[in-house]
Amino acid sequence: MRYLYPLISLLLCLTAAQAQNAKQPPKPPVEPAQPYRLELPLEPYTSDVLVQPMPEDSSVVLLVEKDPLLFSKTEYTFQKFDHRLKPGVVVPIPVPKGYEFRQICAEGTDVYALFQGTVESTLWVAAFDTRTGELGTGEFKTKRVREVHDLKALHGNLFVTVEVDMHLTLLLLDLEEAKFQFLPSVYEPLPATFTLLADSVTKRAELILSETNGFKSRLQLKQLSDNGQLLHSEFVQAGSERGLLEAQLSPGDSAARLLAGTYTLRDSRYSQGLFAADLNAGVTTTGQRRSLRYYDFLNLKHFFDFMKPARLARLRQRSERLKATDRQYRHRYRLLMHDMLPTRDGYVLVAEVYYPRYNYTSYNNFGGLYNYGYPGFGPLTRSYIPYNNRRNEAYRTTHALICGFDRQGNLLWDNSFLMEEVEQFALRETVRVRPLPDGQHMAMAYLKDEDLYYKIVDKAAPSPNDWQVKIQTNATGAEEKITNTQQEQLSAWYGSRFLASGYQSVRPPTGPNREIFFLNVIEFKQALQ
Repeated sequence: MRYLYPLISLLLCLTAAQAQNAKQPPKPPVEPAQPYRLELPLEPYTSDVLVQPMPEDSSVVLLVEKDPLLFSKTEYTFQKFDHRLKPGVVVPIPVPKGYEFRQICAEGTDVYALFQGTVESTLWVAAFDTRTGELGTGEFKTKRVREVHDLKALHGNLFVTVEVDMHLTLLLLDLEEAKFQFLPSVYEPLPATFTLLADSVTKRAELILSETNGFKSRLQLKQLSDNGQLLHSEFVQAGSERGLLEAQLSPGDSAARLLAGTYTLRDSRYSQGLFAADLNAGVTTTGQRRSLRYYDFLNLKHFFDFMKPARLARLRQRSERLKATDRQYRHRYRLLMHDMLPTRDGYVLVAEVYYPRYNYTSYNNFGGLYNYGYPGFGPLTRSYIPYNNRRNEAYRTTHALICGFDRQGNLLWDNSFLMEEVEQFALRETVRVRPLPDGQHMAMAYLKDEDLYYKIVDKAAPSPNDWQVKIQTNATGAEEKITNTQQEQLSAWYGSRFLASGYQSVRPPTGPNREIFFLNVIEFKQALQ
């Protein structure tokens, strides 16, 4: 009897150990390394930092803003770092008093920062040549620009998306000649939306304009030269009750010209699925696209991975019942489209599924400025609270969809990345994607607080969504605790590298806390088994 209790205890321990091992998630086939880290002694209350990756030469440029002391001006600097985050040239930016930062972009090894006057509709540009360290500046007295929404560089010229007299238009800034012009080929009444793709290979700007009358939606494509001349214009629209919401064009100079995006059923607020069209395939005698293909979300393999099987089964049953009566089940999803990425098989399209979170107030507010741009930096957008006291307070991203298309628009595979709900004031891209060295897999990742969440995508093959690693605070392995993280951001860099950035308060084993802005290199370099 005296040997019975030890034997029972041993069996219980073995059973518990086996159960614990069974609950452990599978080990990732590839784990990210963090070989380099940069820390700058900056605090979020007295500074702002914007990260501009430079894939052309594997460097990164930081635009740093420091708040003024007493009555001095705000200080701006460009700071360049190499692929190991070793510091390079630091160039002060002599921004005139009365100007505020609006947008930044890059082309090749040149970085452009756009500032807007707080009183007059005047724009001021700083152009930074990262190879030589030279800085060029220029002022443009437009007199009409109200708001700045986007900035793209093409062949040394800047295309600025601006508001003018309740219209959305393009402003071309010729930096070499110090001239500007509003492009008459783009002048759309608000609330118009369009996407601008600046292709440095073809030296052309492709504009995708979304038009709707409230019931029917279509797309208009405009092709512009690097000096703003309209080269070509065409409409892309769907038949029956479908409408095309928004889309992306394939980049690069190739025989393929693919347009892919989302379509809707009457209600232009929500997406019903994806569409793809080979623009080189031509149109029928009735004006319809020959190659326009539609992919309802229910026909995708992984779009509804976030649902429990029983709920998804009920959804499919309801869809089949409606289909038997010549009706379609209508989805209520909103998608934020990413730029298309070229692959050896065709193209990859990524879209984030989000929904707005509203705030209902007990009073009327007829105005106000809210920062809906880059955390601490982006453009100020006027937000009007309508009479029903319903205001869009934030956006929540729930999961990301990734799809592979061939060059003719045929869907090859799809997958999804389920996310811990990410909430932000700006509707901006959260998930970043980079190809792995084997050319077969892709890494999808996002940053939340001090954790990097990632997924390894092998086309349509299922894989875990909950792999994560902590952002390292040093390269020595010393135990340090992150007590606070703010304005965290993940950027795609080059190869299989990402850049994680933000403000942190780090508590070392001994001594005071470090209040810093950090920049970590995230690299997926191991070979897959």
